[in-house]
Amino acid sequence: MLTLRKEQIAVFGPLGKKAFEDRMLAHLKKVFPEQSDALGEPKLREIIQYGTQRAAAYRITSERDVCKYIDLMILYGRDFDKDPNLPWSQSVLQNQAIRNPTSKIERLYKTAKKQENQRQPRKPS
Repeated sequence: MLTLRKEQIAVFGPLGKKAFEDRMLAHLKKVFPEQSDALGEPKLREIIQYGTQRAAAYRITSERDVCKYIDLMILYGRDFDKDPNLPWSQSVLQNQAIRNPTSKIERLYKTAKKQENQRQPRKPS
């Protein structure tokens, strides 16, 4: 698994950062086509940069995990991690017992999915 630390990103310089942004941009356009079209490429790049910083604040730095964090930003809003209407996100991200960043993002994803399932009305069987 590739983990990017600030020092490594600094070594890559703007090229490494842009390569990650380009991969992330392609991913967002594929997974979230409507949102991507609505936002446009400059705004998406800004979200990717902001999301990378926010994820790093929680020690989430592997490319795959940062990607998932940014996916959640697209779904729940730029500052979902601070949104008082989404207390589940803060409880997972600020949980000191979850030391492994990959475990943290996996738990966050599962919790988000559980919240979605609870919000959607159940279909009669």
